[in-house]
Amino acid sequence: MNTENQAMLHILCGKIASGKSTLARELAKQPVTVVVSEDPWLSALFKEQMRTIADYVRCSATLRSAISPHVVSLLSAGVSVVLDFPANTVANRQWMMDIIRESGADHRLHFLNVTDDECLSRLHVRNQSGTHDFAVTDEQFALISRHFAEPQAEEGFTIIQYDNEK
Repeated sequence: MNTENQAMLHILCGKIASGKSTLARELAKQPVTVVVSEDPWLSALFKEQMRTIADYVRCSATLRSAISPHVVSLLSAGVSVVLDFPANTVANRQWMMDIIRESGADHRLHFLNVTDDECLSRLHVRNQSGTHDFAVTDEQFALISRHFAEPQAEEGFTIIQYDNEK
């Protein structure tokens, strides 16, 4: 592949309501770039099955398994992808690194380092608006946030950090 036209995989890491989907939309404005977003797919395919965090983990794993070859194909064809799936655990990031290796694409991991208070404030606004595929309670935010692991240099990603962006 011509390195001047090499596809880019944009990966998003940040807690719930940190601004990942907003950043995804901005990144997707670049030429020959598409967004592949977890939430609409999960909602369309599994909404009635997702009642607990364990349900989310199961459904998300199924979706990742199904969508991986598609993302690799897009990247291999020279289409850049903004992968709007949370890169919030080492295991999720390993899945994303597997896509990078298989496709040969370049990548950037965008780390939105936003405080819990700011995320919760945004979450309350988002829940009230009713425009998101899923409403998340404060308790669910706390439970999910316990599993959050900041990306580390030794994982091998090129990291761009955004600190408490408004």
